[in-house]
Amino acid sequence: MNETSPPPERAATTMSVQEILAILPHRYPFLMIDRILECEPGVRVVALKNVSANEPCFQGHFPGYPVFPGVLLVEAVAQAAGIVAMTARPDMRHKLVYLTGLDGFRFRRPITPGDQIRITVEKLAEKRGIWKFAAKATVAGVHVAEGEVMATVVDAP
Repeated sequence: MNETSPPPERAATTMSVQEILAILPHRYPFLMIDRILECEPGVRVVALKNVSANEPCFQGHFPGYPVFPGVLLVEAVAQAAGIVAMTARPDMRHKLVYLTGLDGFRFRRPITPGDQIRITVEKLAEKRGIWKFAAKATVAGVHVAEGEVMATVVDAP
C-alpha cells in the first residue's frame, strides 16, 4: 500500500435473527431486532425491527389505537448498540452490554403495527469502559426518533 492509497475497509456484513441470537442474550418477548442489514464490527450497524399487530405491548398501549412504546424503541436501539459493541473484538462475545444513559432522545412520530423501523447506530466514543453511540430511527424514510445512547460492557455472571 502506498501513501496515497486509502486504508483497506472492513466489509460490512448482514445478520439473520439466528446470528443475532448468537450474540445478544435477549429472547422472546424482549428481542427487538429482527435483522441486521449492515454491520461494520465495532463501528456501526443498520438494524430492522418489524412491528407486528401481534406485539404483546399493543394489548394495553393503547386499546383501539396501538402505538409502539417509545421505551421499546429505545430498547431496540440499545440492542443495536449492543451488536456494535459485541462485534468489536472476539473477547466481547461472552459479555453483557448494559444501558447506562440516554442523551437528547426525541420521538418525532408514532410507530404503529405494520411499520418497519430502520435503526442506525454508530459508535461515537469508547472511553474508560463507557461506549457512546449516535442513533437514528426511520420508518419508510421518515425520521421517527434520534438521540445518543451510553452503555458499558461487563462480564456475564
